[in-house]
Amino acid sequence: MMLPASMALVREAFPDAARRARALGVWAVGGAVSALVGQPLGGLATSIDWRWVFSINVPVGAAMLLALLAVAPSPTRPARFDAAGQVLSVLGLSALVYGLIEGGHAGFGAGPVVAALAVAAAALAAFVAVQARGRHPMMPLNLFHARGFRLALPVGFAFMVANYGHVFLVSLFLQQQLDLSPTHAGLVFIPAALFAIAGNLTSGPVTNRFGARVPVVLGQSCMVVGLLALIPATAQRSPWLVALCLIPIGVGGSLAMPSVTSVVLEGVPSERAGTASAVFNTFRQVGGAVAIAVFGALIADPDTFTGGLRTSLLVAATLLTVTAVLSTRIQPRAHVG
Repeated sequence: MMLPASMALVREAFPDAARRARALGVWAVGGAVSALVGQPLGGLATSIDWRWVFSINVPVGAAMLLALLAVAPSPTRPARFDAAGQVLSVLGLSALVYGLIEGGHAGFGAGPVVAALAVAAAALAAFVAVQARGRHPMMPLNLFHARGFRLALPVGFAFMVANYGHVFLVSLFLQQQLDLSPTHAGLVFIPAALFAIAGNLTSGPVTNRFGARVPVVLGQSCMVVGLLALIPATAQRSPWLVALCLIPIGVGGSLAMPSVTSVVLEGVPSERAGTASAVFNTFRQVGGAVAIAVFGALIADPDTFTGGLRTSLLVAATLLTVTAVLSTRIQPRAHVG
């Protein structure tokens, strides 16, 4: 609920494309800082009692509620509630996520898993039909007329497969295979998070200078390099080498995502920014769910953990390679300062 609204606030506050590109880079720094603080803090909290990890967002959320008091109210417009679309989307996505997660450990041939995935397919197909025919759709299909928007969706999906996937996999590898404590495992991610902050701040100027296509393609390519480098690095069993391989993943993601977000926001009218952001974020979150479910299934057996880890990294790298090639079709934009 928060992420699409925050993207819409950026679109509202910065109608100029050049200023918005820089603002999106600063906006994305929040994710990099959270990774910098969250990994070691989460590891420390887990060392004390894993239940404490759920308390981390409480003070942050309270601070943000206070900060929002300084933000001017956004303009509103009448909009009817798309009840049918809401019900079908919740049913479809819930069944999809359940089927993927349960399939990861029960097997994708299990009866409940097959039933859940069938319900998901039927509900999501019905959702698209309702959106096409409804007078007040929650996801207007004409959003997909914008070429940049269509290209951005698979990029967001692939990014989250790789991002959620590699954190999930590497965290388990460091603790289960290298016997690191949760705190020490969290520290391995700090160099990548530091470089990600620099990548976020660089993304805006690079986008303004070369257009979105260059940072999006370059960023995904950097992530591919890091993911592929992790495959032989796991055989060396060195936390330092793993930390080094994580850096291009952090840099690449931080360079690409603000730029691809600008593609999403530029391709739609300002009043549709929230809706477009929500659709984009939905594709991202489904990518994260798919990564955890599928990769979790591949590493579930301790005897084949390493092989499953390397297969998962290769799958993520392959998916990003495909979307990097697709991203070359993003419309180049002239220098905007």
